[in-house]
Amino acid sequence: MNVGMSEYLKVNKSVVLNNGIEMPILGLGIYAPGEKDEVRQAVRWAIEAGYGLIDIDCLSKNTDCILNNEAQVGRGIQDAGIEREELFITSKVLDSSHSYENVLQNFNQSLNRLQTDYIDLYLVHWPVPQTYKETWLALEKLYSDGLIRAIGVSHYYESDLEKLFECATIIPAVNVFEQNPFIYLPDFLEYCRNKEICPKGYAPLVGGREENNRILEKVAENHDKSTYQILIRWAIQQGIITVPKSVNKKHIEANFKIWDFEITDSEMNQIEKLSLDEDISWVTLFGDPDRAFGLYGKGS
Repeated sequence: MNVGMSEYLKVNKSVVLNNGIEMPILGLGIYAPGEKDEVRQAVRWAIEAGYGLIDIDCLSKNTDCILNNEAQVGRGIQDAGIEREELFITSKVLDSSHSYENVLQNFNQSLNRLQTDYIDLYLVHWPVPQTYKETWLALEKLYSDGLIRAIGVSHYYESDLEKLFECATIIPAVNVFEQNPFIYLPDFLEYCRNKEICPKGYAPLVGGREENNRILEKVAENHDKSTYQILIRWAIQQGIITVPKSVNKKHIEANFKIWDFEITDSEMNQIEKLSLDEDISWVTLFGDPDRAFGLYGKGS
């Protein structure tokens, strides 16, 4: 990441997607179904802390998860009393909706749950081989109808993207894949950027497994920050959209306090050498996204 981009992010805190719209580079990730309105409350806290991006995720086969999350996000936004245009909302196609008509139908239901008339970024969750074409074409229609400001994909690697390019008339604006210093894919990051696809990383905090890593602790000490804040800042200085997940008010606020410092080039190089080929997620666990999806789809 060059100094110019780093200075740009300090001021603007956003990236420009391939269709010209701005997307906040740091957001609140929404994952587990909230109990006792946890998600609703987390969204309000995030907005009060200054977040402009709310990113809704879900377990691949847990339909209730995303349905509940969308409804609670909608209520949290209403609680915060913020204008819709001030927020950037991301959601995903349900895995059970991978057909042209189902995508259109379920998208309208998502709008109702979120209490909005558009979604800023809508993503395909997995590259399902049998239906990837009709699913993507449905997203293109929603985009052309003005109901989505940008469309993208998740867990698509080079072979998946090359297949998608054969039928797509719109290049994905965003691709979501695991990215942190321990699962660092510089060649694939470069591939996406060459295609004008903005990378968005999940598991930026490595599930809390590296909180006491000695390299991260040293960098954190240099800047009077936590190792979690160093991980978030590292991703942002790479130009990677980052959405750490939390329903804890203190953590939500701390995760946003990363704009007042910059990791040096030397520190960035040290952190990038932490890549361990370590099993952290479903995709990395099985080494191959196609195999990971097949096993995950069977409930493994």
